[in-house]
Amino acid sequence: LGVIFAIFTAVSAFGIGNMVQANSISAMVNETFRIAPWITGIVMAVLTAFVILGGIKSIAKVCEALVPFMAIFYVGGCIILLLMKFSAIPATLQLIFQSAFSGHAMIGGFAGATMKEAIRYGVARGLFSNESGLGSAPIVAAAAQTKNPVRQALVSSTGTFWDTVVVCAMTGLVLVNSGEWVKGLRGAALTRAAFADFHIVGPIVLTMGLLTFVFSTILGWSYYGEKAAEYLLGPKVITPYRWIWVGAVMIGSILSLPTVWSLADVTNGLMAIPNLVSLIVLNGVIVSETRRYLWNNNLNAEAPASPASPT
Repeated sequence: LGVIFAIFTAVSAFGIGNMVQANSISAMVNETFRIAPWITGIVMAVLTAFVILGGIKSIAKVCEALVPFMAIFYVGGCIILLLMKFSAIPATLQLIFQSAFSGHAMIGGFAGATMKEAIRYGVARGLFSNESGLGSAPIVAAAAQTKNPVRQALVSSTGTFWDTVVVCAMTGLVLVNSGEWVKGLRGAALTRAAFADFHIVGPIVLTMGLLTFVFSTILGWSYYGEKAAEYLLGPKVITPYRWIWVGAVMIGSILSLPTVWSLADVTNGLMAIPNLVSLIVLNGVIVSETRRYLWNNNLNAEAPASPASPT
């Protein structure tokens, strides 16, 4: 399973963590500043190369600076937009719940068509949103300095809350509250139209927020893919993989949106399967470690050192 997971991770990284991200920011910059996607692609590729060639420490330093900034910047913009149309929020929430539990949705669900699409896109976008069940986060968590694995797992689990419950929920409210979705817009164009209600400043806030989200994601996933490739082929593959990664940033920025998303959805599914199987097989270990450190209130206890591997 480890080999299968590593293969799919090395490939999947180019979808969810590279080309989709580059495509999103190039489209947004084109919409906001009228800059050609290929120009954005070149700039992003150069910046990516500058950081990832320095390794995990270089990536960590950049992400430490970007993550707080991007979170405050983006969430602040969402709050302002919601306050600007505060009176419409009750109707927005009503629409969301009515659409989810309407007779049309239920009939379609029983018929199979709507339910199939809901499951298909729900699972695909859920994986893309917070990577729960994908197995990517443990790659970087394993490099963290921590007292025991359960302590690190608890820290890592908070990422899903902030990513989905806070950022994604606020984005969804802004999009529906704006009313721009009725025009048939999608992707970056829809988000930009919603933020345009905050004249001049809105599109800039969105673009800068998205840029920091995208760049940190590209950097983080470069490490995931690199470690998977190293597991399969050894340290000699690291440098070539990094250069291929940089080239993919440029390619992703100019590809069509449906093509990029389809690639990401397929590779994400392939990556999740071996990880979910491993979780089932190793559930006894998970319960044992959780009982040892969390249930017994030993989160500050040091985990025993792993036995040295034979040389």
